[in-house]
Amino acid sequence: GVCKMTETLNSSVFHRQLTETLPIAVAGTGPYLIDSNGKRYIDGSGGAAVSCLGHGHPKVIDAIVKQAQTLAFAHTAFFTSEPAEQLAQHLIVHAPEGIDHVYFVSGGSEAIESAIKTARQYFVEKGETSRTKFIARKQSYHGNTLGALSVGSSVSRRKKFLPLLTDTIHIDACYSYRHKKAEESLKDYGLRAANQLETAILEAGPENIIGFVGETIGGATAGVLMPETGYWTRVRQICDRYWILLILDEVMCGMGRTGSLFACQQENLRPDLIAIGKGLGGGYQPIGAMLSSATIYSTLKESSGALMGGHTYMGHPIACAAALAVQTVISEEKLLENVVTMGKLFETKLHETFDMHPHVGDIRGRGLFWGVELVSDKIGKQPFAADFRLHSRIKQCAMDAGLICYPGGGTIDGVSGDHIMLAPPFIINSDHALEIINKLHTAIDRALAEIQ
Repeated sequence: GVCKMTETLNSSVFHRQLTETLPIAVAGTGPYLIDSNGKRYIDGSGGAAVSCLGHGHPKVIDAIVKQAQTLAFAHTAFFTSEPAEQLAQHLIVHAPEGIDHVYFVSGGSEAIESAIKTARQYFVEKGETSRTKFIARKQSYHGNTLGALSVGSSVSRRKKFLPLLTDTIHIDACYSYRHKKAEESLKDYGLRAANQLETAILEAGPENIIGFVGETIGGATAGVLMPETGYWTRVRQICDRYWILLILDEVMCGMGRTGSLFACQQENLRPDLIAIGKGLGGGYQPIGAMLSSATIYSTLKESSGALMGGHTYMGHPIACAAALAVQTVISEEKLLENVVTMGKLFETKLHETFDMHPHVGDIRGRGLFWGVELVSDKIGKQPFAADFRLHSRIKQCAMDAGLICYPGGGTIDGVSGDHIMLAPPFIINSDHALEIINKLHTAIDRALAEIQ
């Protein structure tokens, strides 16, 4: 039958979908969410790759309560707070080489927005005011504020706001499934993709470029795009050659999602600025952060002595206390090791389940971060017609089956293509992994049955 949502709401909330009726989530326990009908859903995508510790973790709840009893808010123009200081220290101890300060905000979009401003201000303070442009990649997503939408390239999200966005240069993503030529090796393709950055810099003039913005591993727009070996090494060389900043968006792929705290650590990559969010607080509180290199921090400190920005809720003590508890649990319970172990199981089981599936074209990922790209024809890699909206049908059928997954459309170019993303909590065991994959299999087949 047709997969449909059941809950009805007479709601005053301005929901993100104005015509759908949503079930009401009332509780969460471990990797499960429970709605008002008592139905259980396994959270196979952690929402939008957010809930890295699952739901209802006692140590995090405890930290939130204790902090609320002590100090909920002190404005950062007047005070710092212990949770903010401790969380920053924890992050810097584990951060890539050269990164030494953290700027706390309320989410990933604000983190990217802060990085854009910091990067521009850095060059202004150095007297290089002609640097006004960013280079980023097609099929990337960097957040939903106007600055973040400008550097991102999510076609559907940008469309209505194009006249309000600043001009960004977009090069191709590193997307071997779609862009690698038959005769090319993966490594050669990766270098060709990276070299597009140099071409773009030279066309625009290096003196006009602030930085290159990229998700270390692609996120929701194209469904976990994996950098080929050598891709990021080459990108870093190009940035260094033309003195432009490398800004990594790890809002989705960072904070342990790929098996190391920062995804760039597996690429041996040294960024100038990093944006994090989502898994930083695991959904327990709204929090994001921008991490800055010593060079950028000291330049701003010695010139204007401030970052031109600031938000009311930056460094919020309860948010920082929650995030610190999340990060402490991950570290004490050795959950990154579980991400690696479960990630290998995920990889094996996804391939076992879908390699022979006539409509699964590509399976890609690392750690507990996986994308499955759907095709109508496996050999020609043809996508399904966009008006089938296969991805949203799969989402619906997955909800019916008791699975939360993260589907996306416009995988290839913003219009065509469908994918499903999986980003389960780091606490999962092998039974949970199998439940997610089996329910996804059911959902994909039911959705395909509807359109064929």
